[in-house]
Amino acid sequence: MNSRQRFLTAILALLTTPLFADWPQFRGPQGSGLAKGRATPTTWNVETKKNIAWTTPIPGLAHSSPVIWKDRVYLTTVIAPGDPELKLGLYGSINPAKDEGLHQWRLLAIDRNTGNVLFNKPGLEAEPRSQRHTKATQCNSTPATDGNYLVAYFGSEGLFCFDMEGSLVWRKDLGEMDAGYFKMPTAQWGFASSPVIHDGKVIVQCDVQKDSFIALFDLKTGEQIWKTPRDDVPTWSTPAVAEWKGQTQILINGWKHTGAYDFKTGKEIWRLKGGGDIPVPTPIVGDEMAYFTSAHGMYRPIRGIRLSAKGDITPPEVKDTNEAIAWVHHRRGNYMQTPILIGNLIFACNDRGALTCFDARDGAIKFSKRFQGNGFTASPVSDGRHLYIICEFGEVWVVKVADEFEQTAINDLGETCLSTPAIADGTLYVRTRGSLMAIRTSVPSPQEEAGE
Repeated sequence: MNSRQRFLTAILALLTTPLFADWPQFRGPQGSGLAKGRATPTTWNVETKKNIAWTTPIPGLAHSSPVIWKDRVYLTTVIAPGDPELKLGLYGSINPAKDEGLHQWRLLAIDRNTGNVLFNKPGLEAEPRSQRHTKATQCNSTPATDGNYLVAYFGSEGLFCFDMEGSLVWRKDLGEMDAGYFKMPTAQWGFASSPVIHDGKVIVQCDVQKDSFIALFDLKTGEQIWKTPRDDVPTWSTPAVAEWKGQTQILINGWKHTGAYDFKTGKEIWRLKGGGDIPVPTPIVGDEMAYFTSAHGMYRPIRGIRLSAKGDITPPEVKDTNEAIAWVHHRRGNYMQTPILIGNLIFACNDRGALTCFDARDGAIKFSKRFQGNGFTASPVSDGRHLYIICEFGEVWVVKVADEFEQTAINDLGETCLSTPAIADGTLYVRTRGSLMAIRTSVPSPQEEAGE
């Protein structure tokens, strides 16, 4: 091997080996959906393997997203008897799926470089205590990790803490998570809020048909630190954490009770009533503001709320602003997807594929564009340069991060997808219906570069 070939080999190793940036929870660092660093591929081809580093089959049916720590990707799944029903596309019957027999909830660790499964360990085997929507699964919640422990919430089956090798450390039974349409309690839809780890504690939001609450647990021991009751209908939103003048706030989306709680005590800081009556998106945070959206029913608002808010900030009408609510669009919000904030721009794509770009400072609309797809459930993620927006049937729209719409590419995953992807070190990790895929820029071999 000559010096030029050695140089090219070194460059190849540098460009194809991850630097092990982390994506520790649902939507990554601080729940932002944003990974800074290397550019992620904008085009790929599943059939020719262009920019496909590896594809690893994943057993079972689950919508939980991958999380990343150092050289590993962690993933949860649940294996059920037979072939569980999974509905795609918009709306339809709200009757729950008929899940019967023993289910096995499992935790997997996968090597980021090769896609090899490092372990696939059982967490629990039982018959599900609650039902799910045919578009949901018995494993919707994404795990969270701090690099020492990994916490997974299996809904009615409980909150589980594992070490990084998949051994159970502790388990908490938080009761049956009966999460369904409040107007028709028999239509159980499945639990989906994901745990959040902050400062050695675990935050869980449990909005269900009866006895809703938010709670904080010690990560090492599982000891409950506080538990605050909530008066709300079932929601599917993951909490967010924000800092305001030395106070750590836990932000919660809801219908009867959107609001913020003090991280140390669990006491309410502010509350807001009204909006969409099936809240799913997670709050997002940036520059002394928090952004909330919900949909279904009469309204689908998206709001910019100041972190300085105190007390009851509910306005006379959903479309109104006040000292705490900086701006609002009462019919421009999202049903399923969590928006993403990049700089001063918020990008929000609804379940019908309408992407709207807002100015985060005043809510001004920069553009609105409709994609030709049938159902958008996964939340967008970004490397800071492009947005990745996935249709349930596997098409991925790649859109430039800018205040004017510019579509870069459309790619096909070759499988259906309802899970929010992860990004780290220039690699896009996508969980499809039956696999985990790593999309990473391919680099020609030294021989190819040398024309050999």
